Amino acid sequence: MSSDNQWSADEDEGLLSRLIRKSRDSPFVPVGIAGFTTVGSYGLYKLKYRRDQRMSIHLIHTRVAAQGFVVRAVTLGNLLNLYLVFSCL
Repeated sequence: MSSDNQWSADEDEGLLSRLIRKSRDSPFVPVGIAGFTTVGSYGLYKLKYRRDQRMSIHLIHTRVAAQGFVVRAVTLGNLLNLYLVFSCL
């Protein structure tokens, strides 16, 4: 019964400290987050100049580009990790 009342450090971990910890575990996560934010912001900025393209199509293209950046960053991180693991063997 005393194990239910034990304090855990994970419960009080803040958002910034959690992001820093996860960045150490996999460094391409912040790259993916930054790329997603950059591509999304650029897409919203270009929303003014979409000419005759429908807004829904423009937003879909922006979302796909941002997600593509994240997928590429995670894939690159995994490939780098595999290379480092197998080069040590």
